[in-house]
Amino acid sequence: MSATPEEIRAGQAIYTPKTLAVYDLIVLGLSNRFIWKCPTARLLAHYNRSVSGNHLDVGVGTGYFLDRCRFPTPRPRVALMDLNGDALSFASRRIARYEPEVYARNVLEEIAFEGARFDSVGVNYLLHCLPGDMATKARAFDFLMPLMNPGAVVFGATLLQGGVARGWAARHLMAFYNSKGVFSNTQDDLETLTGELEKRFSRVSIETVGCAALFSARR
Repeated sequence: MSATPEEIRAGQAIYTPKTLAVYDLIVLGLSNRFIWKCPTARLLAHYNRSVSGNHLDVGVGTGYFLDRCRFPTPRPRVALMDLNGDALSFASRRIARYEPEVYARNVLEEIAFEGARFDSVGVNYLLHCLPGDMATKARAFDFLMPLMNPGAVVFGATLLQGGVARGWAARHLMAFYNSKGVFSNTQDDLETLTGELEKRFSRVSIETVGCAALFSARR
């Protein structure tokens, strides 16, 4: 099952300058705690456990976690990768102190990249916005692996429909977002996510918090 260009655009089109300006409040402040039942502090702690001083962030959002996380070095190499130019601009301004590299790329196709490889890759809240079933989304890992050094970690979180605890509000908000093309996670479940990661990586760790799966995997 392949994703069409229209489906790919739909998943990231909502991130405009206006929505990015309120994203931290609505998603990280309210939805994470009260709807998805995965407080943003848990996601930040997940970043702090996995992020390296040579890091690529994919699906950058507002750059909140890169702004708040504790890099293990005072002058980390940080790169941003997204298909959405507004998100790249917003996040790069927010973490301008790190002088981030910026790449406009589609992670569901082969990634043109000639720079040095990375020791960590963050894909936070990316998979549930990518179109297709989990096997289709997981191709993003195949395209990102050539950008990773041996022993590098890929980590992040995604909102699932199966194998996690979903309350009434989470079920209805997910259905609404899927109907608008913002989410594409109707077929996403914990078992399939685990299987796709274990096909590609030697060490996989997954923790569920509310309806979010927090994962990390090493080559």
